[in-house]
Amino acid sequence: MDNSGIIDRLKYIIREMGLTQSEFAQRVGVDSSNLSKYLNGKLAVNDSLLNRVVVNLGLSKEWLVTGNDLPYAKEPLAVNALNFDGNITNQPARDHRGTPVYDIDVTAGALPRARMFANENIIGYVSLPSIPEGCRIVSVSGDSMQPVIRSGDFLAVRELTNMRQIFWGQIYVVVLDDYCMVKYVRRHQNPDMVILRSENPAYDDMEVYRSEIRDMMFVQHIMHVDTRM
Repeated sequence: MDNSGIIDRLKYIIREMGLTQSEFAQRVGVDSSNLSKYLNGKLAVNDSLLNRVVVNLGLSKEWLVTGNDLPYAKEPLAVNALNFDGNITNQPARDHRGTPVYDIDVTAGALPRARMFANENIIGYVSLPSIPEGCRIVSVSGDSMQPVIRSGDFLAVRELTNMRQIFWGQIYVVVLDDYCMVKYVRRHQNPDMVILRSENPAYDDMEVYRSEIRDMMFVQHIMHVDTRM
């Protein structure tokens, strides 16, 4: 078994999920100190660890062991949903760095990433420890993803390091030339294409070529505003 390749893929998954090693260890049910030893090569990766990662995260074991197949050829990860009181502060809280909130509705048009996340579009910060470092918060409108995502919700999104490695069945912000949308990204029988699927059954699937996708952002958290909090 190629330990170095498996370790690289484990690190990739941890990074793409936006988790710390301790959070990842808790998610897959292993001791955090042992996970650190696995990742540092001090412990040999064994079937027990592999099976825990595969079962708890829905990963493809073939991909994890050999690098072939796709990371999420099986069941996708669940997207975390959380309620927050809608309080957007001018500065991050002292005890937390704070996640920037952008005056951007990601379903209202297509903007290049550099313009979308320009500093002048920051309207404040949300300080929630459950949101991983590196995320950005944007708003969303429309009913194509209801009831999972409601019009007026916020999304904590994270930029991808590799757009070729898609977590199949997960929710992404997908940017095309003319418009931007929030959809499940599903595997297509043509490896050069993907299926964009809505939660609302009134909307049909869209089939697009990967080459037409200008940007993708992983939806880390769905944030429902609850003013009663």
